[in-house]
Amino acid sequence: MYIIALASFIIAVVIGLVLIPILKAFKLGQPIKTIGPVWHSSKAGTPTMGGWIFILAGAAGIFVWRWLNSSAAETSRGLPVIAAIFVFALVFGIIGFIDDLAKIRKKQNEGLTGKVKFLLQLIAALVFLFLMRNFGYLTSNLFIPFLYIEIAIPVPLYFAFAAFVIVGTVNAVNLTDGVDGVLTGVTLPVLGCFALLAFVSRQTVQFVFAIVLIGGLAGYLLFNFHPAKVFMGDTGSLFLGGAICALAFSLNIPLVLVPLCLIYIWTTLSVIIQVGVFKIRRKTRGLEYAQSHRVFKMSPFHHHLEKSGWSEYRIFAVYTIISTVCAIAAYVSIAGFTVVGG
Repeated sequence: MYIIALASFIIAVVIGLVLIPILKAFKLGQPIKTIGPVWHSSKAGTPTMGGWIFILAGAAGIFVWRWLNSSAAETSRGLPVIAAIFVFALVFGIIGFIDDLAKIRKKQNEGLTGKVKFLLQLIAALVFLFLMRNFGYLTSNLFIPFLYIEIAIPVPLYFAFAAFVIVGTVNAVNLTDGVDGVLTGVTLPVLGCFALLAFVSRQTVQFVFAIVLIGGLAGYLLFNFHPAKVFMGDTGSLFLGGAICALAFSLNIPLVLVPLCLIYIWTTLSVIIQVGVFKIRRKTRGLEYAQSHRVFKMSPFHHHLEKSGWSEYRIFAVYTIISTVCAIAAYVSIAGFTVVGG
């Protein structure tokens, strides 16, 4: 089974070697925010939308799995589910792709409006939840990590909660992408945790989906590690957010996202804190005071670390280590719980 991850890795490397020159030829470079760290200006023009490297490698890995196990009844039963999971993540990737194209066309780091992205993401979330419910991979019971108990809630309330979690998680993952290799380094342990949880609970579809993405992301990291030769763009970051949510909800353990995704959560909180405190201080003490008394030197928090003198190598290493610890804690919080269909 693990040959699938290796196949995805090799395919990602090949795709990267072919795609990056194409992106350069069409001048599909990443616009850089002028308010960011000054040294980021040297990254202007670096090819973006590199998320297609691991997206296509993941799709190819799934085809390899189907080819190697074409006669297995389990494979045939799992195809509709893995297709729904992949397409769900892909829809978010396509939303990101449209956003990336808009940024390039406008030659600035702002693409689709927040309202448009929210609406598209919400629709995608609700359709996915409906499909998973029909496939029998989703109940309205919430498993509480560490407490090992389940709480039944009404289906409409569960759908509202789930849609909020999906949209919030996807955008939190997107915010974490800002330093070379960091989002990739943070996400690999997250996917590893889901792969292990799926394996021990004998959920083949989710296990395959997780390991093909691990292979694809590992291959992509060869091009994205500092100094990055390509950025994943919103194409890649929104796809990864969708993939993480797809795994959590199809395994029926959405609250595992709390201990597992602390890096994403903290990144989002750092932005909320920065903006919220700035608005309060501007209203009570004036604009000049608010500008000179920010909570962080810049948000999200990884940019604060950069402005505090941290190198991109150091941020990558620390964030990856923290994410790995969170993945271990998340696994412990779920260990022994049998997911739906297990």
